Amino acid sequence: MKTLFAVAAALTVVVGNAHAQSTLDAVVKKGYVQCGVNGGAVAGFSAPDSQGVWKGLDVDLCRAVAAAVFGDANKVRYTGLTAQQRFTALQSGEVDILSRNTTWTITRDTSLGLNFVGVNFYDGQGFMVPANFRAKGAKPAAKADAKGAARTGITSAKQLNGATVCVQPGTTTELNLSDYFRANGMTFKPVVIETLPEVLNAYFSGRCDVFTTDVSGLVSSRASRAPKPEEHIILPEVISKEPLGPAVRHGDDRWFDIVKWSLFATIEAEEMGLSSKNIDQQAGSKDPAVQRFVGATGDIGKMLGLDNKWAFNIIKQVGNYGESYDTHLKPLGFTRGLNNLWTKGGLMYAPPIR
Repeated sequence: MKTLFAVAAALTVVVGNAHAQSTLDAVVKKGYVQCGVNGGAVAGFSAPDSQGVWKGLDVDLCRAVAAAVFGDANKVRYTGLTAQQRFTALQSGEVDILSRNTTWTITRDTSLGLNFVGVNFYDGQGFMVPANFRAKGAKPAAKADAKGAARTGITSAKQLNGATVCVQPGTTTELNLSDYFRANGMTFKPVVIETLPEVLNAYFSGRCDVFTTDVSGLVSSRASRAPKPEEHIILPEVISKEPLGPAVRHGDDRWFDIVKWSLFATIEAEEMGLSSKNIDQQAGSKDPAVQRFVGATGDIGKMLGLDNKWAFNIIKQVGNYGESYDTHLKPLGFTRGLNNLWTKGGLMYAPPIR
């Protein structure tokens, strides 16, 4: 099984050729942004709809960059990637951005030669079990509560000793899983499967007792993939920090700035009350901050090598962070929590655009 360090060593072969020209120049020349997304199709983050159109929170970041660069959010092409493919694809230049629910860690930020532009979803790892799963030694209960806890007799991940656990390789999930069970004096039997559809098939068919991944992935999978969502419960423990965000290659500061500030623009717009529905009207505001944001004053766009209406185009065509969240995640049962604005008790905070 490949470790992150083995992947890092393999990538040294391709890193030297990844920067033959600036990423912005290459993107403009070909006429679109090539975006690496989750090939396993994670509803709410990156998944094609019935017409094959990619949609989701991660997809919207790619569309925001296209709107900033081209003034057209549709100038994006998508490459579906597994967890093990994703870093090589970015380093080799196969994709311009990796926007694939990827956790920001020190190893990835240094040894793998990535630059994370920020966090577009604060997450943590959890566990999902079938409602008919019974923890060892648990006694049957007469009634089930709303979450099915009484039916299973399981209320905590600390009751999973000896369980068979489905997990994807090449992920922080796999490492956290081992750490958690070791720290709590428990054992488990891993079922390691590379692609998300296959690992979900294994879990839903009963090949393993437990499915573990980021809580966002559990919520998404239960809502969109489970034959009967009510027959699966997500345990209360969150065993790790998983700040998920887009990444670009080391060594191209201009492209790093463009992708980073495209993300920040969506967050800043929500805080300022600017949305796809009111941006045209608000563009006439006399508020200096709004004037800078929409490009009516100053040359912020030129600082990035873009048109001064770069942020206006993002919000007009893609929307602010809250709009994206409400469109893609809220229908699946997500609540804002840590991903709310800092002014509303969350962690979403953008540096000033000035």
